[in-house]
Amino acid sequence: MRRRLVISYLLLMVLVLLALETPLAATLATRETERVRADRLADATRFASLAGPALRGGGAGLLDGELTAYDDLYGIGAAVVDRDSRTVTASASWEPGPGTATALDTALAGQQFSGPDSVWPWVNVPLVVAVPINDGGEVLGAVVTATPSDKVRRTVTTWWLVLAAIGLLAVLACISTAFGLAGWVLRPVTELDAVTHEIAEGDRGARVRPRLGPPELRRLAASFNNMADVVSDVMDRQRAFVAHASHQLRNPLTALRLRVEELGPSLTDADGRTEHRLALEETDRLATLLDALLTLARAEREENQRVTVDAAEVAASRVAAWLPLARHRSVTLRLDTVEAPAYARTVPTAIDQVLDALIDNAVKFSGAGGEVTVTVHAADGGTVLRVRDNGPGMTTSQLDQATERFWRAPDAQNVDGAGLGLTIVAVLVDASDGRLTMRQGEPRGLVAELWFPAPGDLLVEDGAAGAAEPVASDAGQP
Repeated sequence: MRRRLVISYLLLMVLVLLALETPLAATLATRETERVRADRLADATRFASLAGPALRGGGAGLLDGELTAYDDLYGIGAAVVDRDSRTVTASASWEPGPGTATALDTALAGQQFSGPDSVWPWVNVPLVVAVPINDGGEVLGAVVTATPSDKVRRTVTTWWLVLAAIGLLAVLACISTAFGLAGWVLRPVTELDAVTHEIAEGDRGARVRPRLGPPELRRLAASFNNMADVVSDVMDRQRAFVAHASHQLRNPLTALRLRVEELGPSLTDADGRTEHRLALEETDRLATLLDALLTLARAEREENQRVTVDAAEVAASRVAAWLPLARHRSVTLRLDTVEAPAYARTVPTAIDQVLDALIDNAVKFSGAGGEVTVTVHAADGGTVLRVRDNGPGMTTSQLDQATERFWRAPDAQNVDGAGLGLTIVAVLVDASDGRLTMRQGEPRGLVAELWFPAPGDLLVEDGAAGAAEPVASDAGQP
């Protein structure tokens, strides 16, 4: 944008210079031509006054010497002709040229002639002046001079070069001023753009300096900062409310479950025991939902903090933790194709939680006899973790909605869960600057692929391993 502003200022400056200097250049050329023309007319008039007696007497007399001296001194050819256009006398350098015949015809008609009107640097034609020789109102002949235009053209060219130099200096000054002005105007916009990207990447504390640029942009920067403060405060309040509400509801929910559980021995009929069992299942489901909301609030609150973990080590730990449940449900869970170590830069516990959620879903929906495979390898400058199952999978439209909060597939409404697992995965991956990709498996099932960026310095393995150890030890059990 700065370049476009500078080009706009420069274009305006060039147009102004052209509008001012073009007529000035033409005026200078015309003025110089008029000055020389006036001198030549005065000289020709003097020669005409001397030529009158000579033409009446039938000889050149002193006029021949005057023309020769004039030619020697100024290098200007001159000639005297009679009324029949016959040359009476001429200087040594005189040669008829373009415009001479027209000039003589005009002078013999009793009028002065001079041409051209202006001498231009690129036109090399002589300046021709012709004056009639009169005697009592009768035209006896004419005096004609042909002045070389070299000197006039050099003078005009010099003036034009001076104008061009002045214009070039003005353009350079305009460019320098335009860059400074454009920088002053756009500096708040540039900083606003940078801060917007920082906020979008998770740094909600980034703000624009409000004392840059013109007053309008300073007000915009202040308004943007106020808006960012309000949005940040609203998000903090929302997440705090979700976390507090989830936490506070767990105690009364636990008490409610205990009371419902104590009612079991007093129920004697089969219908009552069935309703009692369903009530306990609903309280368990509500407890799972509250735990998921609390996990989501904590995941969304993670900002900027990054740790380096060994994704291969974490994956092995999570697969080992889920193996008992997988065996209980007759599902084969294995860790395959692991490139160790595979370091990744994420928010704390991100890989633990996303693997827990993905493996939980894969084991849950694969059913008896199903297979779940976890792979880890390096790709695209980072680390890729892939969880593949051979369950029913999802349709294309369901994959687009899978990470929405509380969304569940139509055929999974009766399956245990809160509908927040994939939402938590998406939040943690996004907070880690990673990517989550889900697609249909071949020939069936679901493939969930995670990509996390590699740390900036892979050589510091001791520090990386140290960062990975607390993450793995804090992972929750299924």
